[in-house]
Amino acid sequence: MKKLLYLCLLALLSFNAQAAWQLNNEQSLINFVSIKASSIAEVHHFKSLSGSISDKTANVSIDLLSVETNIPIRNERMKSMLFDTSKYSSAAITAAIDTSTLNDLKVGQQYQEKLNLTLDLHGITNSVPATVGVVKLGDDSLLVYSVNPVIINAADFGLNKGIEALRSIANLPVISSAVPVTFNLVFNR
Repeated sequence: MKKLLYLCLLALLSFNAQAAWQLNNEQSLINFVSIKASSIAEVHHFKSLSGSISDKTANVSIDLLSVETNIPIRNERMKSMLFDTSKYSSAAITAAIDTSTLNDLKVGQQYQEKLNLTLDLHGITNSVPATVGVVKLGDDSLLVYSVNPVIINAADFGLNKGIEALRSIANLPVISSAVPVTFNLVFNR
């Protein structure tokens, strides 16, 4: 009986050691900057994110319906005219990672890594280079952040028509099609 209890305890501890890291939406943020009329920059974000890190893969899902620009009519226009959320309600980011490095981090330690993120946005999947930093905040929490802004080019994801529609309806001379994106993602076990 003791052996059975010991094996169950080992299995439980082993499962917990391998448990996936879950994204904490309340503590996480993905920002993007739009630039209009050549010199007006505005920061926007998404209010609803989910994701995990497990089995050498990190993934984050962005609810595009949760876009927040601080102007309700612009939120609606971005949803319908840019992201076309009736067809594409979310975007997905995945990356191959070395989970052993994460597991070996001690609280307070950090490292940086260059990754190729796979971004599925607006029905198109492309690779996007990024340098990410990872900090172990506590025994059961990690911060994954963008070391530098990640530049997303609208044309790579078929978003140019949406940008043109937004530019036209807002009567602007130009809206930049290159968008800097930053992120701070907290994962908990």
